[in-house]
Amino acid sequence: MISFPRGFLWGAATASYQIEGAVHADGRVPSIWDTFSHTPGMVADGHTGDVACDHYNRYLEDVEIMAELGLKAYRFSIAWPRLADLSFYDRLVDALLDRGIAPVATLYHWDLPQALQDAGGWANRDTAYRFADYAAAAHKRLGDRVTTWTTLNEPWVSAFVGHASGRHAPGVTDPAAAFTAAHHLMLAHGLGVRALRAGGAESVSLTLNLTPILGDDEPARLIDGLANRIFLDPVLRGEYPADVLAHVERFTEVDLDDLPTIAQPIDVLGVNYYTVNRVVADPSSGGNPEYPGSEGIAWEDPRGPVTEMDWEINPAGLEDLLVRLSRDYPGTPLMITENGAAMPDGVADPGRISYLDAHFRAARSAMERGADLRGYFVWSLLDNFEWARGYHKRFGLVRVDYETLERTPRDSARWYREVIARNGLAG
Repeated sequence: MISFPRGFLWGAATASYQIEGAVHADGRVPSIWDTFSHTPGMVADGHTGDVACDHYNRYLEDVEIMAELGLKAYRFSIAWPRLADLSFYDRLVDALLDRGIAPVATLYHWDLPQALQDAGGWANRDTAYRFADYAAAAHKRLGDRVTTWTTLNEPWVSAFVGHASGRHAPGVTDPAAAFTAAHHLMLAHGLGVRALRAGGAESVSLTLNLTPILGDDEPARLIDGLANRIFLDPVLRGEYPADVLAHVERFTEVDLDDLPTIAQPIDVLGVNYYTVNRVVADPSSGGNPEYPGSEGIAWEDPRGPVTEMDWEINPAGLEDLLVRLSRDYPGTPLMITENGAAMPDGVADPGRISYLDAHFRAARSAMERGADLRGYFVWSLLDNFEWARGYHKRFGLVRVDYETLERTPRDSARWYREVIARNGLAG
């Protein structure tokens, strides 16, 4: 038996635009993902989140599934475009608490109101202040029942996939805008933390998608800076790494006076982990647009088995990442806020079970090496709208039939229920 500490938080995660649907209900306004998904050619097969999993109307069924799995916590995101009427989240939070499931709320999982994008979006400094207003309003409404709050989910994706390569909403392809957006997202985080603290929030966090960069030393350090340290150091050290700042200044200037605000103390760092990146020096390479200034660096193909996303399955990368975070940023409690795998469709999913088992073991090994890991949220509770890939990639512990919206727990869901029940893995 491989046991986890008493009180270890086992959960599952989702995001508002990916599952809720009901895009016109109760005063919801358009988001950048509504606009992007309805733009021809942006999302596979013209898929949109208009209906998604219809969680907005089927949330009681989904909460019942969570209870049957024995989840201790559920990580969901609040849709900023629903700010005019947050009653859905009242109902959801109450249902979770009735079933003994702790609600963990994320304020921003990429669905910026389109009106703010029209005013400049994350390239506009004012958006950070509008985020703080939103954080205060959401906490005022739900803070009597939600004690754990996350400001942003994966700001790297919002900044660089949204503004450099343009693969995600808002579909901008401007490296300077990407770096500006990254800085303003971090400013929004700091201002949001202040707003949540002022409202009395008990636990405040930030979730980053962090990726070990393997390969030649100089290329790996550059890409590590653009993927990881560009967010970790401002938040946890109050500074940009010197090499990262010099690189950013090739494209734009950022206001370093914002750093004390960005570095507001957090109670936990959320870690989203899926794979590793392998890079090598290659003078003939034009680089990767999601890492502006990466000319002369090439990405190697994955080694060994991959998921349906063609992402290398590398549990050792998770262990090494958690140990690195504990070494480089001591005193920061960690939470795995997303980890999971897209696998072939079907209720039988031995590949997902194998993937999760290996990553759970890697996390436990990291804890034995000193990582202060407090919990683990599997991505995802449900199959869902997988952003630019539409409905083609399935991450869910629970299968969703997109024609009927019927939910069917997969074998991995039943396996996960046993892991939670015994708080550990078979030896």
